[in-house]
Amino acid sequence: AGFTLVFVIVCVTLIPFADYTSLEHPGTAISIAAILSLFVCLIPTTIGGLLSAIGIAGMDRALRANVITKSGKAVETAGDIDTLLLDKTGTITIGNRRATKFHSAPGVGPREFVTTCLLASLSDETPEGKSIVELGRESGVRMRSLQTAGARMIQFTAETKCSGVDLADGTQIRKGAFDAIRKITEAAGNKFPKEIEEVISEISGNGGTPLVVCVDRKVTGVIELQDIIKPGIQERFERLRKMGVKTVMVTGDNPLTAKYIAEKAGVDDFIAEAKPEDKMEYIRKEQQSGKLVAMMGDGTNDAPALAQANVGVAMNSGTQAAKEAGNMVDLDNDPTKLIEIVEIGKQLLMTRGTLTTFSIANDVAKYFAIVPALFMVAIPELGALNIMNLHSPESAILSAVIFNAIIIPILIPLALKGVQYKPIGASALLRRNLLIYGLGGVIVPFVGIKLIDLVVSLFF
Repeated sequence: AGFTLVFVIVCVTLIPFADYTSLEHPGTAISIAAILSLFVCLIPTTIGGLLSAIGIAGMDRALRANVITKSGKAVETAGDIDTLLLDKTGTITIGNRRATKFHSAPGVGPREFVTTCLLASLSDETPEGKSIVELGRESGVRMRSLQTAGARMIQFTAETKCSGVDLADGTQIRKGAFDAIRKITEAAGNKFPKEIEEVISEISGNGGTPLVVCVDRKVTGVIELQDIIKPGIQERFERLRKMGVKTVMVTGDNPLTAKYIAEKAGVDDFIAEAKPEDKMEYIRKEQQSGKLVAMMGDGTNDAPALAQANVGVAMNSGTQAAKEAGNMVDLDNDPTKLIEIVEIGKQLLMTRGTLTTFSIANDVAKYFAIVPALFMVAIPELGALNIMNLHSPESAILSAVIFNAIIIPILIPLALKGVQYKPIGASALLRRNLLIYGLGGVIVPFVGIKLIDLVVSLFF
């Protein structure tokens, strides 16, 4: 609309000049039809006609990546993202944490501790829980010897950050995050063993996750869990960094483990011991500083944060609340898809920017090609500006109109395919676009209009 208004003013301004030249040089009047034709040639029809195609192409690329978007605006916003919130498990790490070692507390026998861990994990269907049972079996503990009759299983929740079992004899076994178990033991007036704290620090320093176990609110040991950072994830984060996107890892792990994984993976920042409400708080903080935030989630507790984020991607396997709160749904349930979505958004913005540059350069070239041809009969001095040596004002206008009609269909494949995005920095990207699409947008109309004018002049 802004460009159209500029060219309206330009064309309206030319009318008094046309009237003046017709008085000074009778028989050289420029008709209103010619001025209107010039206006049609100058208005940004190129980018105006291609904007819809660019938006549809962005949604199509997202769909080919198995991502359903609720609007083209969501894909466009993904290209402007400043901050990317990523869950550690499944996104940065493989997500299949496995128990690798049992560390019993002083005064607790290794076999006794392993038995306790097995009892707390029998109903745990998570990969971690299953790996604890598997490691316990390898340690020689027989499953038949476990007394589970009348036991009540305690499921893990994001609020308690622990799970376990209440046995029929009243024994309470809990396993969970360091801070959660520490609260349980200290609330009962029991001290947290210094030796166990040292083991926890060592595990965390090596990138592992310590799972603390307590019996009747007394710490009995630690289960060491290890995960593997996904191959190639460092390169993807480096690519995002070059795009100007800040990556933030969200994890329930303690700060030491979170710091180790973040440094290994090349993440810019991390949120340790995170709860669902921490995501919401972080998103609001970033948005208040004028940044756009993207995140992925699958649970009902993620729904408020998904709704708050500028780009919220819900897993297809997630709850209905999560899918309704987000503006995209990933059919593959792939946590790393968020990175791909940002790249699709960047490509959409890149395509729109390059075609806008080409369109503006086109209009400038057409103006300097047509206006001298229109006035050169009345004002011979303008003939020097008619560098294209167009046949006549009529052929100049007609050639420009025909060129306008031809260029849009030619550019449609480019709009649909998209311009390849390279994270080379904003300044380098601007220079590259101005050189290719700015200079190209000036040269193409001159060549195209001249060739069409040569054909049109045969009929005058």
